[in-house]
Amino acid sequence: MLRDRGHQTSRLLRLILRRDRVRIAIWLVGITLLTVVVASAYTELASTEQERQVMAETMRNPAMTAMLGPGYGLDDYTIGAMMGHQMLLFTALAVAIMCIFLVARHTRGDEEYGRIEMLRSLPVGRLSNLSATGLVLLGSCLLIMLMVGISLSALGIESLDWSGSLLYGAALAATGLFFGAVTALFAQLAETTRGTVGWSVALLLLAYLIRAIGDVGNEVIAWLSPLGWIVRSQVYVNNYWNPVFLTALAASMVFAFALYLHSIRDLEAGFIPARPGRRSASRFLQTPLGLAVRLQRTALIAWAVGLFVLGASYGSVLGDLEVYLETMDLIQLMLPAVEGFSLTEQFLPMLFSVISIVSTIPVLLMLLKLNAEENLNRTELLLARSVSRNRLMSSYFGIALVVSMVVQLLAVLGMWSAGVAVMEDPMAFETIFNAGIVYLPAIWVMMGIAVLLIGFVPRWAGGIWLYLGYSFLVVYIGELLQIPQWMANLSPFGHIPKIPIEDFSWPIFLVLTLLAVGFVVAGFMGYGRRDIQG
Repeated sequence: MLRDRGHQTSRLLRLILRRDRVRIAIWLVGITLLTVVVASAYTELASTEQERQVMAETMRNPAMTAMLGPGYGLDDYTIGAMMGHQMLLFTALAVAIMCIFLVARHTRGDEEYGRIEMLRSLPVGRLSNLSATGLVLLGSCLLIMLMVGISLSALGIESLDWSGSLLYGAALAATGLFFGAVTALFAQLAETTRGTVGWSVALLLLAYLIRAIGDVGNEVIAWLSPLGWIVRSQVYVNNYWNPVFLTALAASMVFAFALYLHSIRDLEAGFIPARPGRRSASRFLQTPLGLAVRLQRTALIAWAVGLFVLGASYGSVLGDLEVYLETMDLIQLMLPAVEGFSLTEQFLPMLFSVISIVSTIPVLLMLLKLNAEENLNRTELLLARSVSRNRLMSSYFGIALVVSMVVQLLAVLGMWSAGVAVMEDPMAFETIFNAGIVYLPAIWVMMGIAVLLIGFVPRWAGGIWLYLGYSFLVVYIGELLQIPQWMANLSPFGHIPKIPIEDFSWPIFLVLTLLAVGFVVAGFMGYGRRDIQG
């Protein structure tokens, strides 16, 4: 019976690999390269034992514990201990996101597109698709373990030995397996891809929050989070494998439960039924704008709350930031040397560069929803009525434009309100407001590029995420990695003045805004002329 339910799993496995070979390769190579580059940079930034011990003392700060996990090996803070403590958790988050998208795409995503129904009409086992997805997940995680482990050990850094490097990669793989399994479970519970990804990412963020609370307060609480298990592997110092085995065991149990639920679930149904809507639509809902808002209402609220919390979390550490930055050589190398400004004021542009790039994510999601609806053949139903293409595109563009301003303002309010509560001499609201709002033209340029892609080459619209990732790399850690200025200038975020240590520039504001307008106009023209995918 089980063999029949898994019939043709191998063929579906090859199909998934054929479809996602480029995506998987980009993720794996990108994560591996970033890990290797950061490890190499540590040897330049903390080349002496004295410099490493100064950095170790800063790691005892509760704020750093909440961000990175409990410090270990601080009495002899080698490059390996630095790498394991400061990079493992954030790299694990990237691997988890990769696995969430991978599993959601080939489970609930394929159900929404009708691909699973088509496959079920053939002699294919009921569990074959989910089993094949699980095997691809496992293979991808094993590859990341080997690629990262071999690459780190090949650097020839004394403290980055083979056993520690392999454990580093295994910790990443176990994290990916767990959250991939969780996504497979939510794919059985939720009725949509949006719900599957939303619940999975929410659990990832909750796991990070629980770990942070437990690491700062009660360690027992931290053990309630799988991320809390991973950071306790103490890579390159004590090399504990038990947390990795525990995470992998939990992943296998969750995935087995997902397989069981999949075996008893009706196709395109979910165990958590969608709430029934109103018997009749309101006048607003009958417009393209109203429909677009309704489709993304939950995501809009979640991102608004999330950006306010993100701003507040950064603002909550502003009180102790001055003392911390004075002893943090790594951060000071990433800051511009400017006299007449406190280190907190110099650090503010870096904080808002990160916040602004994060704020760009919901903006792009709002725009790309139009492309997703077209791929699901729903756009034709709207355009068959008295709805013009410009009106349809304007609805999604208008939402994205409003969201860009709202989420950035909420992040500013969150940082200012938390900073006022913890700082003895808080910065003026105007200073924080200007430092955040100045990034809006860069966000609008990203919007314009997305509209341009949707208008002319919708198949490649998802490539905007690669450009956003590039922007984060060159803007946030460009100084650390000594990236040439011309590479930073390829991103719109690289042109934004660093307020308050630099003056606001009207020419830059106007040029970026006009560039965004040009992209948007061209994108609208292309969308009005091209064929709608059917």
